Amino acid sequence: MNRTIKVEKSVRGFMKVIFNRPEKRNAVNYQLMDELQSILAEAACDDEIKLLVLTGAGTDAFCSGGDLGEFQDLYTEEEAFTMLSKMGEVLYALAVFPKPTMAFINGSAVGGGCEIATACDFRLAKSGVRVGFVQGTLGITTGWGGASLLLEKIPGQNAVKLLMGANIHTAEEAKGLGFVDKIAESWEGFAEDLLRHETRVLMAYKKLLINKWEAGGLKGRMEAEIRECAKLWASDAHHAAVSRFLNKKK
Repeated sequence: MNRTIKVEKSVRGFMKVIFNRPEKRNAVNYQLMDELQSILAEAACDDEIKLLVLTGAGTDAFCSGGDLGEFQDLYTEEEAFTMLSKMGEVLYALAVFPKPTMAFINGSAVGGGCEIATACDFRLAKSGVRVGFVQGTLGITTGWGGASLLLEKIPGQNAVKLLMGANIHTAEEAKGLGFVDKIAESWEGFAEDLLRHETRVLMAYKKLLINKWEAGGLKGRMEAEIRECAKLWASDAHHAAVSRFLNKKK
């Protein structure tokens, strides 16, 4: 079985995690969830890693969210919750990863792809790439806890605009809303400011952020968000929207 994630580790202190399903626009399936969970657990204990960088294979997509072709047979609330909570746990592990994390959005990021980017500490995007929390167009909400994370990362009014609007935005527009930190053709220059510091310095600052989130009950809020999405997943409106989406792709 081919791996869905490629990993590149550098002596400079970073690990590059590359979503490697370009034929599926780097969509998330169960195998990718398992691989990412394992990678995060191992990297968290690796003293040689100062920074985790997430990006997508190819140039078309960073991540197009959940693979609806694989998840289309999930009909009931409980079936949906099993899948959604599985990735929700991975997303939380990414958010509280003990070292800095960065999403380099090198292609489109929609739906769950935006949720993954939100879980990272920094978001850099290539000029012109398109991003959007489009879950609302499928009759559901963010399913992996991304809205709770987004409300921690950017001003609430901007977060609500991104979530309720469910529109596609250019990277430049997303930067104006605070979602993207910097428009850049590469991530290395931004990373240098982090990599020149001792790992324990970076971890100490990240711990302060994690402490804030734990005190504010972030994990519980993400779980409640996921449960709400599972209810909507079971609705006729969602199943009809998925059917239209899949038929349009044929």
